[in-house]
Amino acid sequence: MSLALCAHHDLSRDNTLGLPCRAERFVAPAGPAELREALGLARREGWPLTLLGGGSNLILPAWLPGLVVHPAMTSWWLEERGSEVLVHAEAAVVWHELVMALAARGLWGTENLALIPGQCGAAPIQNIGAYGVELSDIIEAVHLVHLDDGREAVLAPAACAFGYRDSVFKGALEGRVVITRLVLRLSRTPRPRLGYGDLAARLGASPSALEVAEAVCAIRREKLPDPAVLGNAGSFFKNPVVAADLAGTLAKAHPTMPHFPQPDGRVKLAAGWLIDQCGLKGWRQGHFGVHERQALVLVHFGGGSAVELLDFAARVADAVRERFGVTLEQEPRLAVPA
Repeated sequence: MSLALCAHHDLSRDNTLGLPCRAERFVAPAGPAELREALGLARREGWPLTLLGGGSNLILPAWLPGLVVHPAMTSWWLEERGSEVLVHAEAAVVWHELVMALAARGLWGTENLALIPGQCGAAPIQNIGAYGVELSDIIEAVHLVHLDDGREAVLAPAACAFGYRDSVFKGALEGRVVITRLVLRLSRTPRPRLGYGDLAARLGASPSALEVAEAVCAIRREKLPDPAVLGNAGSFFKNPVVAADLAGTLAKAHPTMPHFPQPDGRVKLAAGWLIDQCGLKGWRQGHFGVHERQALVLVHFGGGSAVELLDFAARVADAVRERFGVTLEQEPRLAVPA
């Protein structure tokens, strides 16, 4: 087998922020064997390694040395298991396309996660979530390959250490594995979850999975910019989870502040609301800005760099910390070769 390596490959279209970036070497393995060959080549040559999926939650620097591996496995299939259906989806399957295909088949579980950008391989890393549902609610298994020796493994949900926008892939396994396939646990029994925002108001008494997914898409399109039109990585900051006493103090000072009690006694706040209250919605500096309709989204107008973006994001976070005493944590990860 001979890998098709590309030199000085342009990655500006391979990240939704539209940041200019070139890879010293680039390969897109179309199957597990090619993937293991690429990983082995990087090990033998001592090349720094960067894994790239859909680029929807990644901040790319101007130059990535070594080898960038962009998995191109795009198959998915169903496995019947009693009243449940297991969905096997390889790493390069586009998440939103999969969600809509499953909803059209009357399968329940992923419909609230429609229109989240990116590919399936990246979904477990930050435990993607929206409208009251997280990937951890429906995950059955995660297939992966270890970078150090190419061995394959399958993780059960408990081993993934899922949390709010968090997982073992951002902790103990960060930079050590590549996710090759997800197995999702869905149902043919209607299980609509409509308690978030105005989702229920847009739907009838007994919506189909596809109707729920389409309603989610409509809401997201009203609030969020299309990365194909205006560069962005979706929500740039996590919704902060703070101590109950701090949340209580802020709620007294700001009675309209959205806040959501958590099972551990802490309280989740809405990062977009905090940014908006700082008067930053629509604020622009240089090549970057805060989106005019959704303050949680930072947008790239073109011509900017990762360094400029991180400086802009820091200014937004500083404003929130100075006014509310709350620290914001960014969601997109900075690409650092392993």
